[in-house]
Amino acid sequence: MESLGDHLRQRRLDLRMHQKDVARIVNVSTSTVTNWEKNRTTPRLHFLPKIYEFLGGNPVRGNATSLGEILKQYRIQKGLSMRRLATELGVDPGTLAKWEKGYHEPRGKLKELMNSFLEIQTG
Repeated sequence: MESLGDHLRQRRLDLRMHQKDVARIVNVSTSTVTNWEKNRTTPRLHFLPKIYEFLGGNPVRGNATSLGEILKQYRIQKGLSMRRLATELGVDPGTLAKWEKGYHEPRGKLKELMNSFLEIQTG
């Protein structure tokens, strides 16, 4: 299993649920769940928190090692837009984008604040 849709289908089957049951939990149509499971489409960002809750976590998270990768995983797992997380962190969305892509990393006190933020949030 590699995709989120694969994991979603397997979890649903393990729990002996129907697609309509998962659709109710995530607040989408049954056809949307079908499309996710068949990897025709991928869930939009704002559905991910409910999906991860259903799955018991993010099964395709990977092994993030850099601060940028960790920030991106956190943002996606929480269903936040880049603009929203940037606002929460008190930085420009362009700066956050550069961090996520690994072009730059915060330095000094800002790096300490980012690490503290992530420690508190993912604690």
